[in-house]
Amino acid sequence: MRLIVNGTPIRVTHMGPDFVLLESPIDHPPCEASIFLRVDDSESQWQVRLPEGISKDLKRVALALSP
Repeated sequence: MRLIVNGTPIRVTHMGPDFVLLESPIDHPPCEASIFLRVDDSESQWQVRLPEGISKDLKRVALALSP
């Protein structure tokens, strides 16, 4: 599972209904991003908003679904 921010993939270790936990967070302001999920041979990708952005000091990142 990956969070794609401006083309940069960041490994997601856990996902909840409105957050993800990142393996190696970076500093990034609020933006649109994508979540990429692969299970066996099936792949899914969907758009999300990062309303609070990402802080390199916090692994938890808030999510909101993009309209």
